[in-house]
Formats: sequence, C-alpha cells, structure tokens
Amino acid sequence: MAEQNKETMEEFSTEEAVKEAVENAEEMTETPEEANTEKSCEPSENKESEKESKKGFKKKEKKKDKRDEQIEQLNDKVMRQMAEFENFRRRTDIEKTQMFGNGAKSVIEKILPVVDNFERGLATVEEGADPFADGMLMIYKQLLTTLEEAGVKPIEAVGQEFNPDFHNAVMHVEDDGVGENIVVEEFQKGYMYNDSVVRHSMVKVAN
Repeated sequence: MAEQNKETMEEFSTEEAVKEAVENAEEMTETPEEANTEKSCEPSENKESEKESKKGFKKKEKKKDKRDEQIEQLNDKVMRQMAEFENFRRRTDIEKTQMFGNGAKSVIEKILPVVDNFERGLATVEEGADPFADGMLMIYKQLLTTLEEAGVKPIEAVGQEFNPDFHNAVMHVEDDGVGENIVVEEFQKGYMYNDSVVRHSMVKVAN
C-alpha cells in the first residue's frame, strides 16, 4: 500500500508540473487575435493624427486666402484712386489752359482798340515828316511785335475768299474785275489768338 500511495503522489506532482508549464507557455505567447487588435489600433491612431494635421493646414490656408483677398481689395482701391487722381489732374490742366486762354483773349480784346487808334493816327502822317510821328510809329510796331510774340496775329482779308469763320461782311458790291465772293475792302482788321478768333474782320465782299 505504501508503494501504491507513493506512485500516486508522484503521478499527481508530475501532472501539476505539466499544467503549470502549459499555463506559463500560454501567458508568454500572444494569441493572433490580440496581436491583430494591437496592430489595428496603430493605423487608426495614425489616421486621426493625419486628419488633425489636415484640419490645421486647411485653417492656415483659409487665413492665407483672407489675407490675399484683403491685399487684392487694397490694391484695387489704390489703383482706382490713382486713376481718379490722374483724371482730376488732366481735367485741372485743361481747365487751367482754358481759363488762361479766356483771360488772355479778354485782355487782347481791350488792347485792340488802342492798336486801331494808332493805325488811324499814323495813316494821316507821312513817315519821316515828323519826328513825333516817327516815334509813335516805332511804338506801334513794337506793340504789334509784342502781340505777335504772345500769339496774336492779324487775319488776312483783302483778296481772300470770304469765310464767315474769320470775316464779317457788312457791305456787298458788284465788281466784274474780281472773282465771286472775294473780299475787296477791309474796314476793321480782325485778329486771332493762337487758333481762336478774337475779333472778326469787318469787310466788303464783291459779287
């Protein structure tokens, strides 16, 4: 009996040792399911991090777009203001030129009667007969030279074809010796300032 008990005890101890060894081996080795779950968790975490980085990049792009829009709006405003200023400058220059021209014409219109009086007075005096008349003639020529330098020129009338833009016909005469619609006499000399008429010539027209 003692021998049988001894054998059973040895068998029991060997069985327990085998069980412990199996359990330890199971703990040391990973099951394929657990390994797959761990591996599957890693890409999900990577995807979430990629999404977050993309969101941050999109936010940065949106901010950059808003700044670009503001820059474009400011550039557009500046360009419009520059164009408006350039147009204003041109209009101002034109207005200044017109104002200067109108002012010059008004002054010339007041000087022309003085020129007419010089011509009437000198027409009755022979050149070289009177020193005083010679002095007046010199002043008259100087006045004409000054007006010409300022852009004032007399309008040609006698012998020219009548032109209502430059001539004012106050008398008509029939004359076979001249052509049709020809100016034969000038009663008052006309003048131009640059390209505009200051005073029309007062003339007599034939035929």
